[in-house]
Amino acid sequence: MPGIDECLREAMSLPGARGAWLVDWTSGLALGAAGESPVGDHETTAAESAELARVAAEFESADGSAAPTVLPGAPPPPPGAPSAAPGLPTAPPVEDLIVTTRTGYHVIRFVETAFDSSVCLHLWLDRTAGNLALARIRLGDLAERLVLG
Repeated sequence: MPGIDECLREAMSLPGARGAWLVDWTSGLALGAAGESPVGDHETTAAESAELARVAAEFESADGSAAPTVLPGAPPPPPGAPSAAPGLPTAPPVEDLIVTTRTGYHVIRFVETAFDSSVCLHLWLDRTAGNLALARIRLGDLAERLVLG
């Protein structure tokens, strides 16, 4: 079971990997970073990743098809909305998010955790050297095996 540093090292071993971050998407804080940053600063990249993750989570929950994510200090869900069973982990609202740019791919994989599932793994791939399908599969595996704490 990999910890944060090992998880990021494994992500960076993927073909075309340019940068990787583990981000708390509710606060925008980088829990770990490796490689380059597309904007030159890992903290800024983490904050931008968190913003994308929040928008995706809000978009998913807007149609009512997904159980709401339980966030610290959040109001209770509306009457009749699905909710997580007490004491069980809350599933992330989205599986992953892919942003395609002219020079690369950004894959943001939501990580299910024992606390509030507010963590995501962000991988930046070079478009010509990266393999998007392989990256999605490997990030899913890393997200399942990641040990936080």
